[in-house]
Amino acid sequence: MSLEAEILRRKEERHALLLAHNYQRPEVQDIADYVGDSLYLSRKAMEASEPVICFAGVRFMAETAKILNPAKTVLLPDLKAGCGLADSITAEQLRQWKSEHPGAVVVSYINTSAEVKAESDYCCTSSNALKVVASLPPAQEVLFLPDMFLGEWVRSRTGRTNLHLWTGDCPVHAKLRPETLQAARAAHPGAEVIAHPECGCGTQVLPQVDRVLSTDGMVRFAEETRAKEVLVATEVGILHRMRRLNTTTQFLALSEGAVCPFMKEIDLQDVLDSLTLNRYVIDVPADVAGRARRALDRMVAT
Repeated sequence: MSLEAEILRRKEERHALLLAHNYQRPEVQDIADYVGDSLYLSRKAMEASEPVICFAGVRFMAETAKILNPAKTVLLPDLKAGCGLADSITAEQLRQWKSEHPGAVVVSYINTSAEVKAESDYCCTSSNALKVVASLPPAQEVLFLPDMFLGEWVRSRTGRTNLHLWTGDCPVHAKLRPETLQAARAAHPGAEVIAHPECGCGTQVLPQVDRVLSTDGMVRFAEETRAKEVLVATEVGILHRMRRLNTTTQFLALSEGAVCPFMKEIDLQDVLDSLTLNRYVIDVPADVAGRARRALDRMVAT
């Protein structure tokens, strides 16, 4: 029996839901019940009737699923699947930052630990970061964390001078710099360029692209575009899904080196072992989960 068939059998036996992020390995995406970005998968986790959620993503995503579904068993197939961006700020660092800006509203990107979410007023994803910040009163001071490039893009779009940025970044997106864009454009003249707002040196890169889109936005764009060639500035894992959705457009990585090692930790054997051996169970302390849930509920509702 193939690994895929074994996974489907174990998933049925466990009454489990398999979620996979857009950056996962192609074979993991192909066997998942749902594939998408963090906001989409958070909503699917909330809607789930299955008692077990196996999350092929990274740790903060599995933590989010557990916070939103405290009574369910949430599995992360490989504990090495972390996140460099989430690691760029701790709850203690955030508490210190808040003490320096009393009264400020904290907006945390979903790429954060459960403990950081618990210290936040709102969570957001790249899909709704603009909407979340724009919903706050113009005079309200805002602390935005941890991705400075996403925050810089939000600040430029909203015109808020009272939006303060934490100096964190995604190591993969931070490498997508102006010179990367220039080289790709030279190699593919006439290609349309779409970019994730986490891309490095955002004030220089993003004005030069045709569209700034979240990963979910890129998927929708792939379904609709009739362009001959599209350069995609984000983690290369999303290309698999875009190419499946649209076989007439050539989707190319802005950089073939834009690979997140954490997103590639999970393979089919890990998924099967997770479902078979009940590993690895993700738990979030009740007091942390309760405070983090407020910020996540606001994210999902926006």
